[in-house]
Amino acid sequence: MDGPHVGAFSEEQFRAACEELKQPALTESDWQLMVETLGISIFRRLDKQSGLYEYKVLGVMEDCPPSLLVDVFMDLEYRKQWDSYVKELYGKECDGKTVIYWEVKYPFPMSNRDYVYIRQKQEMNLDGNKIYVILAQSTSASQFPEKSSVIRVQRYKQSLVIQSDGKKGSKVFMHYFDNPGGQIPSWLINWAAKSGVPNFLKDLEKACQNYHKRASKQGN
Repeated sequence: MDGPHVGAFSEEQFRAACEELKQPALTESDWQLMVETLGISIFRRLDKQSGLYEYKVLGVMEDCPPSLLVDVFMDLEYRKQWDSYVKELYGKECDGKTVIYWEVKYPFPMSNRDYVYIRQKQEMNLDGNKIYVILAQSTSASQFPEKSSVIRVQRYKQSLVIQSDGKKGSKVFMHYFDNPGGQIPSWLINWAAKSGVPNFLKDLEKACQNYHKRASKQGN
């Protein structure tokens, strides 16, 4: 098998994300439990370089089977329908890999933010269980020049790991960090993340239910 493209993810990164679903690396004292809601626990740790927090999310999303959850999460066109913060979102082939452009709406008077990132999905096997792993991180690509009115997010990373909960839902692990840059106080960014992560998960769960309805309508 060929090695990964420049900017792509290594097999080790997929495996490490997979292992965290089984046993999240939260034992370090600097990870704090921030909120527990709807069967989901959200932990955070201060990133000293930026003064912002990175997050780990662990729990169960009921009534969202893994294959459906993965389909919804990977579907950029559908994301534009259910995520009200999306201004622009599309993927483009660059040097043999898909690079995604994502512009996020920010409330006035703040500037919108945009992201240029790579994302890859892999199906893995852990102790006989099928695991879906999705990794994303910011990259640079000349095909996506910066816009004068939008602030480019330089540091963004996310891993999402999903497996069946043994019923109708999914056991989920997510690790997330981004630094939106610009002149936004860190307390405001951290406050938005504190409410934003649970809200995103609620919206994602609702999107899964509606995706099911949408698919059955298209099948008629």
